[in-house]
Amino acid sequence: MKEDASNHPWSTSADTVFEAQIGVGDARWEAHPKILEDLKKKARSLGLWNMFLPKGHYKESPGFTNLEYGLMAEWLGKSRVASEAVNCAAPDTGNMEVLAKYGNEAQKARWLKPLMDGEIRSAFLMTEPQVASSDARNIEMKIERDGDYYVLNGQKWWSSGAGDPRCQIYIVMGKSDPKNKDPYRQQSVILVPSNTKGITIHRMLTVYGYDDAPHGHGHITFHNVRVPASNLVLGEGRGFEIIQGRLGPGRIHHAMRTIGAAERALEWMLMRINDPSKTPFGKLLREHGVILEWVAKSRIEIDAARLIVLNAAIKMDEQGPKAALKEIAQAKVLVPQTALTVIDRAVQAFGGAGVSQDTPLAGMWANIRTLRLADGPDEVHLQQMGRNENKRGQEVAAKIQAQRSKAAELLKQYGVTKTEIGSHISKSKL
Repeated sequence: MKEDASNHPWSTSADTVFEAQIGVGDARWEAHPKILEDLKKKARSLGLWNMFLPKGHYKESPGFTNLEYGLMAEWLGKSRVASEAVNCAAPDTGNMEVLAKYGNEAQKARWLKPLMDGEIRSAFLMTEPQVASSDARNIEMKIERDGDYYVLNGQKWWSSGAGDPRCQIYIVMGKSDPKNKDPYRQQSVILVPSNTKGITIHRMLTVYGYDDAPHGHGHITFHNVRVPASNLVLGEGRGFEIIQGRLGPGRIHHAMRTIGAAERALEWMLMRINDPSKTPFGKLLREHGVILEWVAKSRIEIDAARLIVLNAAIKMDEQGPKAALKEIAQAKVLVPQTALTVIDRAVQAFGGAGVSQDTPLAGMWANIRTLRLADGPDEVHLQQMGRNENKRGQEVAAKIQAQRSKAAELLKQYGVTKTEIGSHISKSKL
């Protein structure tokens, strides 16, 4: 029996209808809810469309800065359907940036235009199950030249978006020159139509039990998949350059939306702790000491995380994504951890309901937990940030030594000697 989505008070109005129109069972993978198309028409008429392409960096930009989009994306992060309704949903945003920045005119006409018009969807294929993909040099998908074609063999997983029946193009990273002495010149990126012969989608992966239909995260194999050589992006051996150009903005977009999810979780927690029907031990939840501390900490943490995100957005606007890698990495690491902490507090406040389908909290937690792995695990970014910060070691050591030397000069100049604070206090008490 089809479940009545109206029984789920957790959804926003549009999310509720979206869930109902998807339905249940295998039919969900073929669903395309009408409400989504209606929302897209309305959003486009209001000029709220493709806002993620930053002003001054792309000729296709609608005219918003990264800072402005960051503030808008926070609101988008409160709803499941909002990002797609304004054509700002992952992985299409990153894929459109790849095409806008690196694609030639023919590739833009064939794939970028329908993506920007919201007519089709796309998937990004990089991660592989048999290697440690956190180090992209390990990627094994073979891309071999054969006359006017490239032939692809290998497998990918976490191919987000591959389940959608409207997904028509894969952006695929693979190894085209495995013998190149420069490990960062062995990879290339190529555009592969999703209906190309030799592609098999074996399964959709779940995220803590959620399959994200109809979007999905596919495990896909390529067997002698032939793609025209003209589908190569930018040129052979340019894969790392392209991927770095894609992942930076993608990370900050995730962080922007995640701020909204954290705000939504805090809203749910506030509703719960003030619910007059929930009075454990004869008190409202807000009257139990630790609860208001959770609220206060959540408020501080969300506001601090937002500033980290907006700081990265400003740096990107002023100097571009490459110059803002440190700031982007800071947001990428901090924001999901912050949101997960806030969501977990809200779950705890709801008790059993918090881990069930009767609130959005469990699904939000599962979705955001993936961000600590997506676009590179936290540990990779922390190691890189730590390494770069540590480069200041000799500089700061020299500065501190200079300060000590100057202090010694001043002590001599004023005819005093350095004393320990403890001994000074002791003498003054005598």
